Amino acid sequence: MYAFRKPFTAGTFEGQEFGGLDLKTVLVLSQLCGYMLSKFIGIKVIAEMPKGRRAIAMIGLMAFAELALVGFAFLPPRAKVVMMFLNGLPLGMVFGLVLSYLEGRRQTEALAAGLCASFIVSSGVVKSVGSWLVVDQGFTEYQMPYITGLLFLPPTLLFVWLLQQTPEPDQEDRLLRSERTSMNGSQRWAFFQAYMPGLSVLMLVYVVLTVIRTIRDDFGVEIWQALGVNEKPAVFAKSETVVAIVATVVNALAICIVGNVRALTASVVLMCGGFVVVACAAVLQWSGSLPPFPFMVACGIGLYLPYVAFHTTVFERLIAASPRPGNLGFLMYLADSIGYLGYAAVVTVKIFAPPGDALFGLFRSGILVSSIFSIFALIFAVRYFRRVLSAGEQPIPMAIPEVSS
Repeated sequence: MYAFRKPFTAGTFEGQEFGGLDLKTVLVLSQLCGYMLSKFIGIKVIAEMPKGRRAIAMIGLMAFAELALVGFAFLPPRAKVVMMFLNGLPLGMVFGLVLSYLEGRRQTEALAAGLCASFIVSSGVVKSVGSWLVVDQGFTEYQMPYITGLLFLPPTLLFVWLLQQTPEPDQEDRLLRSERTSMNGSQRWAFFQAYMPGLSVLMLVYVVLTVIRTIRDDFGVEIWQALGVNEKPAVFAKSETVVAIVATVVNALAICIVGNVRALTASVVLMCGGFVVVACAAVLQWSGSLPPFPFMVACGIGLYLPYVAFHTTVFERLIAASPRPGNLGFLMYLADSIGYLGYAAVVTVKIFAPPGDALFGLFRSGILVSSIFSIFALIFAVRYFRRVLSAGEQPIPMAIPEVSS
């Protein structure tokens, strides 16, 4: 999916404007608006999606996105901005469809960590591929995104087919993690209302995390340049590979913790550790003690540790510990929709900010302030959930189907 979404961010579109504004910022914002709207739509669509329609839905969504990239390459300048909106519109729901195959299992954290590793590495890899197509193959920055999508189309079809072969969770999975069901509107509201204080704080942390992480991702080229690094395209893939290995391996270890409340607590402690790493990296870079590559890797690890934890453990174990019916897609898309709304606001503000190193200054200050805030917020959240979920450590028996002897 990232091959249809991220390659265009490898282009700088230097010196090009749209309506008096920097073209790349407008393109990022346009795609982001489509992607954000997709997340809001996904709150309902992903939570209610029948199992039999997931594969065809994924293929259709990515095919639509690829057609939008073709339009981006060949249509007039004003239409290009619209095409980026249409490109982002379907892609926001792909992750939730993939995640629905993995939730509610004893191995969910490891499987979801692998999924998160793919999107951490993919962001760097597809941007490296995009840069290679422009620098070494001579394609324009407008042609490069749809050509990257075509290169990744065959493996996309193969892996969607493989996902469809995934076996359903077995009886022991349903005993330890609870059975996952589709959720209608009243069930979604009832679940949120039951845990509103803790969920609201977690959503706020997720917004902050999404904003900072996505700035690092979408404007990675500009941040590297502000740090004085103008190396080959492979630098993106190298830094993100290190980040992916550390963040996903550490989060995957949560499968070793059987108790759902205990696993949730351990995961929040890990998230706080990630924010400590980010804060230290910002301070050291500010003082000139940390070179560019270690700084970007430390920020990546510190930001992706909590970001991956949300996807692998926090919401998964919250649902497993709760006696209420639910699924992971609902909570993830509720968080994602609010998170991307916050990021859209930041990008809109950036349009009117000074160009050049101002973005890097905003990024460095933002990661320091947000890390300190998030640590205190997470401490409140874990204390709240330990109190309200303690009685729900064991799933309700009615969620387990009878098995005849």
